[in-house]
Amino acid sequence: MTINRRTLMTGAVAIAAAPLASNIAEAADGFDPAAAADNEAYWAQVAAQYDVTDAVIQLENGNWGMMARPVLEHYQQLVARVNRDTSFYARRGMGRDLMAAQHSLAAELGVDTTEIVFTRNATEALKALIGSYNHIGPGSAVLYADLDYDSMQVSLVNAARLRGARAVKIDLPEPATHDAVLAAYEAAFSAHPDLKLVLLTHISHRTGLMLPVRAIADMARARGIDTILDAAHSLGQVDYRLQDLGADFVGFNLHKWIGAPLGVGAMYIRNGRLGAIDTDIAEDVSGNGGIRSRVHTGTVDMAALLSLPAALDFQAAIGGGAREGRLRALRNRWVSQVRGHPDIAVLTPDDPRMHGAITSFRVRGCLSDADNRGVAQALLDQHGIFTVQRGGVARGSCVRVTPALCNTMADVDALAKALLELAPAMAKA
Repeated sequence: MTINRRTLMTGAVAIAAAPLASNIAEAADGFDPAAAADNEAYWAQVAAQYDVTDAVIQLENGNWGMMARPVLEHYQQLVARVNRDTSFYARRGMGRDLMAAQHSLAAELGVDTTEIVFTRNATEALKALIGSYNHIGPGSAVLYADLDYDSMQVSLVNAARLRGARAVKIDLPEPATHDAVLAAYEAAFSAHPDLKLVLLTHISHRTGLMLPVRAIADMARARGIDTILDAAHSLGQVDYRLQDLGADFVGFNLHKWIGAPLGVGAMYIRNGRLGAIDTDIAEDVSGNGGIRSRVHTGTVDMAALLSLPAALDFQAAIGGGAREGRLRALRNRWVSQVRGHPDIAVLTPDDPRMHGAITSFRVRGCLSDADNRGVAQALLDQHGIFTVQRGGVARGSCVRVTPALCNTMADVDALAKALLELAPAMAKA
């Protein structure tokens, strides 16, 4: 069955899901899913649940997400239990508890538990989907874009090569608009009628550009093109239900914006589409392993997986809409202060359909990786602000800014002030 938060807590899985550390509820006491994004006193209460380094202003929260303190404490309890009880727990009760974690994720996504399986990260999930997709061969093609994740681009190119298909790459428009992005994919679909598969990245790790996934996926489906969706950065950064995106195959991270421990990801295959993905090479093809037979992870961090319900409960107390609103407000605060400056190009559009928290910028004339590493280094050395350079964008490298719930408006104000000071000095003709 497809489950949600209500059926999770009132149905058969409630008993298995219930024994979370009491400090989760205590920490979330007073959280308000209807909180305004600019209620600084309220969001300071939320931020206080994160133990943030005081060495820098941390605005590079995209690599992985910080666990809230109560989630971290819960994880540490589970690490101790797994370490203490080892196989006595693993071979008796752990399976039930892992299934409860899977039910929690299914409820968050609004899907059936048979449609998801845990992986260690989105890369592992997407590599399995891309490498085992079996509807391409000689005479067919696959499509990807410059803003897609590096290893996913390579995976798609290699999968096409191994199956005798060809790979097509497009550069997404810069500056991007909703209509221009749709037009770019429509043009590619029309120019390559042999396309069978498109890779889409919901929110780019390079620039933060958020694609209109549903519109592109529907356009692709009408032409007989399947969509594999990289949702590594979107789950928890923006609020959505998986059915809203229209993709049959999706890879997620849960250790980024959901705040689970490192090493928790998931793969989704819509019911009825399992046959398009070959059985993993380490699985017995004669078996009936369902989605679990499509990715073989080996031993994983069991305590990390078991901590997922706590992370989801903590985020649910904040509220998906409120979380998205706050992240957007942090992003908009610094962008509004620098957009339009002659020496600063903000690459991510202000159209709310096209961004979440992540946004990248480029100082005028600074196009190389080295240039942008220099900008990020100057922000760190001169202003104590940590960001990261990102390459691979067709028009040139950039610097990525990623605020999170642990950040304050003062943090992003400091970034805006620093950029207004640095950009004129670092700009090139």
